[in-house]
Order: sequence, then C-alpha cells, then structure tokens
Amino acid sequence: MKTKPGIPLDLLQSMLNGPRQQGIDIDQIMKDLDIDLSALPDNSTQLPNDEFGKLIKATWAAMDDESAGFLSTPLRQGYFSLQCHSTITCPNLRRVLLRSIRHARVCHDEMGFSLGEQGEEATLSFMYDNPHKLDPVWFIVSMMIIWIRWTSWMIDRPILLERINFTFPAPSYADEFQDLFACRSYFNQSENSVVFSRRFLERPVAQDPQTLSEFLANAPECLLTRYKSDNSLTARIRGMLQSSDCVENLPFEVVADRLHMTTQTLRRRLKEEGNAYQEIKDAVRRDTATYHLARLNTPINDIAAIMGFSEPSAFNRAFKKWTGMTPGAYRETCR
Repeated sequence: MKTKPGIPLDLLQSMLNGPRQQGIDIDQIMKDLDIDLSALPDNSTQLPNDEFGKLIKATWAAMDDESAGFLSTPLRQGYFSLQCHSTITCPNLRRVLLRSIRHARVCHDEMGFSLGEQGEEATLSFMYDNPHKLDPVWFIVSMMIIWIRWTSWMIDRPILLERINFTFPAPSYADEFQDLFACRSYFNQSENSVVFSRRFLERPVAQDPQTLSEFLANAPECLLTRYKSDNSLTARIRGMLQSSDCVENLPFEVVADRLHMTTQTLRRRLKEEGNAYQEIKDAVRRDTATYHLARLNTPINDIAAIMGFSEPSAFNRAFKKWTGMTPGAYRETCR
C-alpha cells in the first residue's frame, strides 16, 4: 500500500523542541488533534502531511508564535501575512526580496535574510542566532521552504534552484532533501543559503491583492505541507542531466524521446512550467561544475570536458560569467 507523503519523524521531533522548551504541552495538542505517533505503521518514518498541517497550525495558535518557540521573542501570528501584504505591489522578485528582507530586519534581530548577486547567480542567505541552543534543523529548513515556495508563488513560476547550503550536519533523512529542494544539498557549510539564476530576480510579480487573500487563507502552513517530491518535467529532466556523463550528450530530441513525447509537446509542457530546456541545462552545468570544484579533486581540465567544453579556457570564461570567479579561485574559496 502506498503511504501518504509526509514529514520525516526526525524533522518533526526537531520542530517539537521549540514548543516543549517554552513549556507548551505539545502532547496534549496532538491528543486533541487525534495524532498518535505510536499508532503509525511499524515501517513508517513520516507523519502524513495533512496531520502535520493541523499540528503546526494548532501549535502556532497556542503559542501565538510563527517561529514555534525558536526565537527569544515570538513572531506573532500575522507576521507572514504582513510580509506578503508589504510586497504584493512590488514590480519584480528582486524588489520583493529586498523589501521582505527589510521587513524581517525591522521585526527581529535573531534571524534575517540577505540577497547577494555575483555573475549570473543570486544567493539568498538566512542567518539564525539560535538563542535557545535548540536543534536548528527544523527552523532553518522551514524558513527556507517558506521563502522559496512563497517567492515562486509570487512570480507564478517555480524557481529553479542550483544548490542549497546548510550550516548543520547532514541529518538521517538527508536523501529526502533532493525531493524537497530539487537541487544538490551541502551540509556543514559556513552559511544557510540557496543559489539560483539571477534571471529570476527580473521576473515580474504575477499576483495581486485578490489572489493574495486566497493564498493567505491557508498560508504559510500550506507551504510546509507540500513536502514531497517534485514530479514536474523540469525535475525529471534535471535528474536525467545530472546522471549523464556529459550534459552535452543529451540533446533535446533524446530527452523528448526518453519521455515518450514529441519535441513540440515537451517544449510546450516546459513552457507551462515556466522553464526552457536550455535554462535547465545551464543550471545543471553550473551545479555540476561547482560540485566538482567544491567536493571532488577533479582536475579543472577534466571538469571542462565533463561540461562539454572543447577548451579549458572556454570553461574558465563561462564559469567566471556564471559565478564572478575563475574555477581555481572558486576551489580555493571552498577550501
């Protein structure tokens, strides 16, 4: 029997540390919601999303805190709603992010975001002081999920992530991060950040006050419960490219054939998802290049060949255009 998509129980326990540290009777809340972790099937490692959605909503209401006790002073209910209202009139995603970063800075000193742009990449970083010295995984992951999915909704287009960094060690369920973020995840890093193409910053805001009212009826908890895998064509194609020996070995016609579609149908379906094949391929090339430079000892000339460049010098120029750094400088920075 196929199990319902859900949140890993270890991640759930990380979330429960916040309310318990604040003296909230979380066991009674779960009992009132008829949520019994001991009654889950023996092989279950997840709490179904619908039950988790009820739990997080009830916990925030009981604490009047959208941080669930992970900050010294609570994020009163309505924090996220005010952030959305303050940005709905912005012209594009860049202005949305900059204004929401300013909003977060005004409201709290123990957490905040920053936006950086270098080369063709944009980096959204999340700072968290962890004042209660709790397991930080839940709070960091949940904030990244909310901001990524909320901003994607604002431009009505999934943001194609290139890589995501976390300051905490890889958890037991690290394999699920590929489904959650649809990009390569790095742990034990110096900052919490997500990297994506700068072109998304120019995307216009596609929502208005009317659609915002409908969106906020179940937000932000609805963003957290859309947890499981991205089954979009974009994600499937990205997986094909990442598993290929060389990105250039998979022309568009071959990808369409593997997906049992005509090239016209695939092009139309990708357009509906808001992406183009070349954009997906470029994202994978940047991700693969940074992976080899940061994590492996692959010689730069070999990386150039894997990327499909006939000359290392062409790869050097392309990489500097992507990241604002040469491959050698990037590798030294990672070290």
